[in-house]
This record gives sequence, C-alpha cells and structure tokens, in this order.
Amino acid sequence: MSEKNIVISGVGIWTPTESVTNEELVEAYNGYVVKYNAENAAEIEAGTVEAKPLSSAEFITKASGIKSRYVYRKDGILDINRMRPKWEERSDDEISHQAEVALIAARKALAAANKKPEDVDAVIVSCAYTQRSYPAVAIEVQEQLGIKGFGFDMLVACSAATFALQRAYEMVKAGTARCVIAINPELTSPQNNWRDRDSHFIFGDVATATVVESDDTISPEAQHSYDVLSTKAQTVFSNNIRSNFGYTSYADDTDPYGLDKFFIQNGRKVFKEVCPMAAEHISSQLESLHIEVADVKRWWLHQANINMNTLIGKRLLGREATAEEAPIVLDRYANTASAGSLIAFNLYHEDLQAGDTGVICSFGAGYSIGSLVVRKR
Repeated sequence: MSEKNIVISGVGIWTPTESVTNEELVEAYNGYVVKYNAENAAEIEAGTVEAKPLSSAEFITKASGIKSRYVYRKDGILDINRMRPKWEERSDDEISHQAEVALIAARKALAAANKKPEDVDAVIVSCAYTQRSYPAVAIEVQEQLGIKGFGFDMLVACSAATFALQRAYEMVKAGTARCVIAINPELTSPQNNWRDRDSHFIFGDVATATVVESDDTISPEAQHSYDVLSTKAQTVFSNNIRSNFGYTSYADDTDPYGLDKFFIQNGRKVFKEVCPMAAEHISSQLESLHIEVADVKRWWLHQANINMNTLIGKRLLGREATAEEAPIVLDRYANTASAGSLIAFNLYHEDLQAGDTGVICSFGAGYSIGSLVVRKR
C-alpha cells in the first residue's frame, strides 16, 4: 500500500470593499498631529511632552512598499478625533465579525476544492488576533458551515497561517482527519495604533482559507492542487515584535489601551535578525528535499515589508527576485499579518504548470517562521 500524499486542493480569499490610501491616511494623521501638538503646546515647550512628528505618503512607501490597505470598516479611521475603526456591536446571538469574513473565504476555498461540509472533519482558525477568547471562532465557523467534527483557534502572530497548514498536514497524514480547512481571518485594524507615525500605516484586513486533504480523496474538479512536499516550523523567542494586550490588564491595573497594548516593534532589529533566519530556514528545507533554489518557480513570501522580501530574495537567489518569481501584494493589501503569503498564493498560482515547485513562507513575532514546499499536480 503506497503512502498517501497530502494536497492543498483549494484556496479562497475575502478582500474588503473599503480601502485607505497612504494619502488619505497621512492627511488624517497629520491633522491629528497638528491638533495634538497645539493642545499640548505648553507641555511640549516645557519638555514634559514630546511633540508628535508629521508624516508623508512618500515616507510610508519608502519605508515599507505599502501604498494602500483594505479595511473591514473605514468609518472612524480617518476621524482625527477618533483614529480607530468603528464597528457595530453585535449580540451573542449574531455571527461575530471575524466568523463572518472567515466564512466568505472558507466557502470560496471549499468551492475551489469541490468539497461539501460533510467532506471536512476539522476547522482551524489561525491568525494574529481572535475577536474573543472563547468559544473558539473556529467552532462558530464550523457550525455555520455545517461541518461535523471539531474546530480550534491558533495564535502564532504572522506565522499563524503556515503553522495552521502544518497542523492540517499532520492531521491528514496521521489519519485523524480526512480533510481540514485552515482559515486566516486577519482583522488587524482594531489593534493598529493609528496615532503612531511608525506603525499606523502597516496593517490591513483580509481573510484567506486553504483546504488540505489526501490525494486519495481529492476531487477531479479541483483544478489547481498542490502536493505538499515538506512543512517546517521554527520559533526563537524575541521581544522585538510584541503586543501586551490581554485579560490580565484588569488585574494589574494597567491601561488596557496603553501604547504597549498595540503592535510594537523594534523594526531595525527585526529586519537584521529575521531576514537571515528566514533565508536559512528556506534554503535548508529545500536542501533536505534535494531541490535547488534555482528550480523553485514561485516564492509566496510573507508580505510585511518590501525591503525584507527583497533582501531574502537576494540571499536565496543571489540576485533580486522578479515580480513573477516572488509576487508582491503588500503594496495594495499592506501587512495582513499571517495571511500575506496566502494572499500571494491565492492570486498568483493558477499560471503554474504541473511539476512546478513553489515555497509558501511566513515569518514574524515570536520569532516564528513557517514554510511549505509544494508542487503543482
């Protein structure tokens, strides 16, 4: 009896209808800064309060490669008296915001794989933030889809999507599930500090979903499927990317909306430390499979910063990767936490031919790095 191969048989993506350009963002941010500095002029003059700096669209693009970002709710973000999105509160009997967008991506992925709810045994919702601690958003999605079996949430920051795919791979390989759907509903905008010049432009909202199953259950209607040749995960503890938001704020009497409760990072250290880690992680994985870097057709890399992707491409290839080799989506999606590499995979995989090899890789807080080497069937 031959060993079964594990396959990605369908993917789906939900993209918000609303977006915020750099120009819109900067206009609102600078308006807020002028107002803040005027209101705190005496303290700034006395040196007890630091003046906030102005920004520009050019600064954002140069620093990150980001030109725009999609958002679940635009209302409130550009209001200089609010500077955060405004969502409607929903009752416990209504579907949560996160489950709502997860379902859109999930249904697209199931359709692409030609799978019905009864074909799926497990749902993983894996992302940087979940809307609540419990009940798991994955179980809510499972209920809405009508899937029997089980579901659970995973939080691994910007590596959550690839870590979830590894869990899905292992479950199908072990036979504890016939088919798993991994979903990444990245609604990052509420946790973004829209008042901070160095981070207000970074994040955007999106949801991606991926169906994983064995090759003996794949539907002939699944037109674009990929054998998973290898999965790899790595973590090394670092405080250089962090958010202290959590339930213990109620006990330690700290401000639950203090600056450290948002996304914070030491960008220079992250760039210096993560880029070589990611490049070595990928190259060693390919080496273990006896695959030459030059034979990889497509690199679906984490979409955090254009300069990081450029450097990793140079370390792997010895030159800058072309847009066809390593497609970039962060210019219009921004950093979507764990979903970035899966957005790239969703949008840039159908042109590959049978036998073409690609790498899906994400990296971020932790530090954490997750990757899959796949080959089109």
